[in-house]
Amino acid sequence: MKPYCDGTHSKIGSSGEKDDDRRPNEVIEYVGKEITIYDNRGVCSADGACVRECPEVFQKDKKPNWIFPDEAGVKKIVKTIEHCPSGALSYKIGKERVQDLERQPAIKVAKNGTLEFVGYIKLVDDMDSKPESKEHYTLCRCGASKNKPFCDNYHKKLEFTDDKN
Repeated sequence: MKPYCDGTHSKIGSSGEKDDDRRPNEVIEYVGKEITIYDNRGVCSADGACVRECPEVFQKDKKPNWIFPDEAGVKKIVKTIEHCPSGALSYKIGKERVQDLERQPAIKVAKNGTLEFVGYIKLVDDMDSKPESKEHYTLCRCGASKNKPFCDNYHKKLEFTDDKN
């Protein structure tokens, strides 16, 4: 009954627990001359918007240091970060860190992927999970994330599909 819960998770023994071998929930700071970029791989849904829209800054093949804030203009970087659905990316210009946008509350079902929440919809679960951004985050829909309730892009490895959404 995607995207609605039909109880299958309990029938197949799916757990809502976070796996010990998940990506760490830590914020890494990449300081540039005009902008500082913050990245939390622990909540990243690996949507790829950053790499598609600004590959000169977000160079996924150069890990662990894969973000180069001086390789593009500030406006392009900000626009790219604003398209990050998970809230894993944020930025600072001057002294203020910008993590949240001003959008109307909405939930989007991403094709064959996550549930994308925007507009300060408060997340309440029995594990006291906290998204990186209070304004936007992505939740797992396939049940295989190692960082539940957040999406970690494991749905792609499973080839999760939802033909109706």
